[in-house]
Amino acid sequence: MSKKKHGKHRDASFRPRESYSKAVLAVFSKNPAAVLSHKQICYLLEASIPMDRQYILDALNILVAKHQLERVNVHSFTMSKSHLLEGYFELNAKGFGFIRQEGNNNDVLIREENKGVAMDGDHVQFSIIKDRNGKKEGLILGVLERARTQTVGTLQIRNEKAILVPDSVKYGVPVEIPMDQLNGAKNGMRLVAKISFEDGTEKNPKGEIMALLGYPGTNDSEMISILVNQGFDPFFPEEVMREASLISTIISEEEVLLRKDIRETLTFTIDPVDAKDFDDAISFRNLDNGNIEIGVHIADVGHYIKEGSPLDKEALKRSNSVYLVDRVMPMLPEQLSNVLCSLRPNEDKLAFSVLFEFDGQGNPTHHWYGKTVIHSNRRFAYEEVQEILEGKEDDLSAVLHTVNNFAKKLRSKRFNDGALNIISEELRFVLSEKGEPTGTIVKTSKEAHQLIEEFMLLANRTVAVELTPNKDKGDNHNSVYRIHDLPDPEKLGLLHLFCEKFGLELEISNIQTAAQSINALLKSIEKEPYFPLIQSMVVRSMAKAVYSTNNKGHFGLAFKYYTHFTSPIRRYADLIVHRQLLEKKQTHKIKWRNELEDVCKRISANERKATEAERESTKYFQTLMLLDRIGDEFEGIVSGVSDYGIFVRLIENHCEGMVSLQSISFDRFSFDPDKHVVIGKKTGKSYTLGAAVRVLVEEVSPRKRQIDLTLLED
Repeated sequence: MSKKKHGKHRDASFRPRESYSKAVLAVFSKNPAAVLSHKQICYLLEASIPMDRQYILDALNILVAKHQLERVNVHSFTMSKSHLLEGYFELNAKGFGFIRQEGNNNDVLIREENKGVAMDGDHVQFSIIKDRNGKKEGLILGVLERARTQTVGTLQIRNEKAILVPDSVKYGVPVEIPMDQLNGAKNGMRLVAKISFEDGTEKNPKGEIMALLGYPGTNDSEMISILVNQGFDPFFPEEVMREASLISTIISEEEVLLRKDIRETLTFTIDPVDAKDFDDAISFRNLDNGNIEIGVHIADVGHYIKEGSPLDKEALKRSNSVYLVDRVMPMLPEQLSNVLCSLRPNEDKLAFSVLFEFDGQGNPTHHWYGKTVIHSNRRFAYEEVQEILEGKEDDLSAVLHTVNNFAKKLRSKRFNDGALNIISEELRFVLSEKGEPTGTIVKTSKEAHQLIEEFMLLANRTVAVELTPNKDKGDNHNSVYRIHDLPDPEKLGLLHLFCEKFGLELEISNIQTAAQSINALLKSIEKEPYFPLIQSMVVRSMAKAVYSTNNKGHFGLAFKYYTHFTSPIRRYADLIVHRQLLEKKQTHKIKWRNELEDVCKRISANERKATEAERESTKYFQTLMLLDRIGDEFEGIVSGVSDYGIFVRLIENHCEGMVSLQSISFDRFSFDPDKHVVIGKKTGKSYTLGAAVRVLVEEVSPRKRQIDLTLLED
């Protein structure tokens, strides 16, 4: 017995000296407000031999000197409040990660042994343990908020123990499923499990099975795993579904009397052909004074969702709908998004509207906003409207041409004011009845899309101005803005150098005129095969648009004030804006909301996660497109180069794969970062963005979302 005890302490005393500081900080991390003596810390760390106790005392003195701990008295210590930092943890698939801090560009490295039970995306409390030449390392002390409470993985049953192994260390830790709660799950199956972190320190937390996804490889399994791994819950809670089911579909006469009734005004929607939720409509009316009224009507989601209700809390938690290749994870239950709030044709609907009056030259002169009841006369698909704008006869041809002319005038003014002219491209998959991809289509923005876009932008900008505090009138409130900050001059410099490699001139004398210079460049190369790549680099050089209460304007749109008002079915930001606009309409004042900046951070973060989920969904379906084409040759264009490979976009189907530099057999290639090119050592052959190549599909892995290509010699 004594020998075993002695062995335990001998092992402890051989612990590396620096690990004592981590151990001490770990003790305080469980209760940062605690005041503990040297004796108490030794007890908690089971340090009873003199050497261990001395090392702990040394560690305490070092941590005090580093201002990580504070000395309360001669014998007692507490965590230094100035050294308790917060941030968001981004975990690498290799096990280590970084903490991103708001307003701080210097990321803090977190080694695998210092991350504790933190998972990717968690809001964490941490402390700096090393700071050398500006490069900082940290220790995660605790998790303030989990980014995800569910995980997806594969069930492994061994020795009467069931462990759910996550798809990647990035998306969670192994979860133990009680054997008597498997609910029919078998070894090798993929599951969704709810994680239970009882005290935030368990190595293998317990899990409760939420859904059986079957065996790996099905589209359902992969799409749900993408959503869960990004922190989204694919399933609505029962109380939310119950609340949605109890909402009446009947519009009472009392409600109609409280609103502007414009059911007799010509109204129509323009949406994708496969759309199920219609959250915006346009109306058209000739006025007695010779002017024209064009109305922008948005589904009145706020009428059905009360602030603080289960529906409202769930909408905030999701923040937005997520659009994957073959499905949508809606922000609201379908009873609301596809039925109650959808502005379907030939039905009376409640809306929140902005009515614009235009003069004969197409200039907006006045506007009115408020609650309305509308009746959509017709549902258009984008393709149908495009055909009419290109000359096809229709009962509403004259109306659509007039509205389009006004939209073109608004668009022209935006570009004259300095807006970026980015031609949006969207890769869409043609799916069979079984949900398998049979082809791809690249959709670009045409006049029909631009028509709707301009009026939505006009409404968003108008509402942003309405919600901006007027200090002269004593306004004191905060609002949600959609901001797009000025680009970083350093990134613009890199863009300039990048364009030079293509023999292109991009002269940017100052940031204010950057948009005009970029637009001129893109216009000059729009017929070139490398146009999408240059435009992609332009987008990457820009700041990311986010939500904030601190209005910085929208650089890309050249708007001083901008917000989101036009899609409350699929964006929580718009729902907040609706509520504030109603407050102003009813009371002429908007109350200050303390939580609004935190809400902006949450919905901005969830928007980024939704974008990642959509990208991963696209990559997965690209692999399915090529699964039975292994060994086939394709023409392609180099879409990216790096120190480990050449990315190639296949011309036939727009799928993208990678050629590993190590796999190229006819030469030894290396990456030149200064010239952004891959060069062969023997032949001098080089590959850069836009280069035409021929490749062979070597390997395809839907699970890894990966396409491996072999470069064929010219």
